Amino acid sequence: MANSWWEIQILCEAALEETIFWRLEQFGCRGMSSEVKGYSCLVSAYRPQAQAHVLDLAALALSLRQDALCVGLPIPAVQWDLIDEEDWATTWKEYWQPQEIGDRFLINPAWLPPPEQTDRIILQLEPGVAFGTGDHATTQLCLESLEMRLSGDHTDLAVADIGCGSGILSIGAILLGATKAYAVDTDPLAVKAARESRDLNGIDASRLIVEEGSVDRVIKLIAAPVDGIVCNILAEVIIDLIPQMTPITKPTTWGIFSGILLDQAKPVADTLEENGWVVAALWKRQDWCCMNVRRT
Repeated sequence: MANSWWEIQILCEAALEETIFWRLEQFGCRGMSSEVKGYSCLVSAYRPQAQAHVLDLAALALSLRQDALCVGLPIPAVQWDLIDEEDWATTWKEYWQPQEIGDRFLINPAWLPPPEQTDRIILQLEPGVAFGTGDHATTQLCLESLEMRLSGDHTDLAVADIGCGSGILSIGAILLGATKAYAVDTDPLAVKAARESRDLNGIDASRLIVEEGSVDRVIKLIAAPVDGIVCNILAEVIIDLIPQMTPITKPTTWGIFSGILLDQAKPVADTLEENGWVVAALWKRQDWCCMNVRRT
């Protein structure tokens, strides 16, 4: 008999999307997606029925309500239904189709054959529990920033991916020509997903090193400071991590920081400047921004 899954759907303000993804990750959801619905965002996620009861789902809805009230935004509409495993697989795949990002990338679902005629770099991904499929504005901004940083002859570089999630950014850096990438995440499920993504894209483990941990783990892994840092997580976490990054940088190191709402940009920029960085450019998309920074 097929297993059953909870299908959780949340209609929310776009500004709450990142927080909701984080809540769903903490809740143990597998396969998350979002799509624009007018001026709102519809987030869908799945969790095995055996791992959650109705009371657990009610507690999740209460947490989402409290998150919205804390920032003065409308309360999300949350609903859940039980579906069979075969329906879950089909439903997820309907949500996620090949997607062009920037000038060079094509994010291709692993279950679909890569397009035969394209001049884009094909990045293969399998949906999993870790955030980062290319759908989110912050991920797109980071990939586009990497295109700018790793263009022409400027590819003989080492990159650190802090909070790597599915590994999409460090994989993107390698596919653009970076020599080595160090990807770390405190979530063991994200580490597993990033390693699977690395294998799916045919990248040697000696070029893309994926480990559990954070900046302190990168410090132990590297033999010399890195050339670039990518960090696409919550603004509050970025602010805490910035002072820890000094040991992995050199005067020419650049950084790409995202996962930052527009109204959170100033405290992040202030912390960067206090720790020897200059915000060279700030790119916006929807309610989100991406900071391209360099050392002073």
